[in-house]
Amino acid sequence: MIKKYKLGFIGCGNMGRAIVQGVLASDIASREEIAISVKTDESAGKLKEEFCCAVTTDNAEVAKDAEMILLAVKPYQMAGVLSEIRESISADQIIISVIAGKSIQSIEEGLMSMEVAGKLKVVRAMPNTPAKVGEAMSALCINARVSDTDADRVLRVFSSFGRAQIVGEDMMDVVTGVAGSSPAFIYMLMEAMADAAVKHGMPRDAAYLFVSQSVLGAAKMLRDSGLHPGELKDAVTSPGGTTIAGVCALEKAGLRDAMISGIDAAIEAARKL
Repeated sequence: MIKKYKLGFIGCGNMGRAIVQGVLASDIASREEIAISVKTDESAGKLKEEFCCAVTTDNAEVAKDAEMILLAVKPYQMAGVLSEIRESISADQIIISVIAGKSIQSIEEGLMSMEVAGKLKVVRAMPNTPAKVGEAMSALCINARVSDTDADRVLRVFSSFGRAQIVGEDMMDVVTGVAGSSPAFIYMLMEAMADAAVKHGMPRDAAYLFVSQSVLGAAKMLRDSGLHPGELKDAVTSPGGTTIAGVCALEKAGLRDAMISGIDAAIEAARKL
């Protein structure tokens, strides 16, 4: 059966909307090729006005008619949603979950029916919050039934609002710490940098501008140059200069150890979940 839509979204909160925006901006799918289902008529009306695509409150309808089904609901809603759509899906569809903390196995078990038993193509995805500005880092893990062609299609979707990479599912807790939680750590660091500038007389709005642009530029240099971060640091650090004085003070204060400890704690918390 030919599907009506390339992408069907079940749930469309902040992350779902960021993905829809990326997909539309990259021409991966047109507005006519996207369908969304949400809980209330009010939300449906707002999304229809925002994206000009098909919006409904019927999860099963979207699941039945989409080539790729993207599950973007809260973890506590997962069991009910999977039960609703179980009889509407087929083995030729790709099921993509961005449900936090839920394994591929749990998705497979929740969707299991006689028709698709052992045949489902399931992708577990974890984008981070910079998806809202088109700069996400997304981790994807796939089950054995997802072909290389299927994986490429999913990578295209997630690359439309940032960068994406396939990892083993055993790495997803590590991804939580190093990508999912780490934006909060960087915001803390940036706030502290701005506080230091304000302490020395710089207006707050100017401090945030200087800090944010400096962090953005440093991140792009690391990502695009292929150089080790130590090399980039050394290029700024002149003998006897201002930067080495700051580096020594940060080392004395334990910046590296604090950052490693923060990411360790996030990873351990993810494993407990």
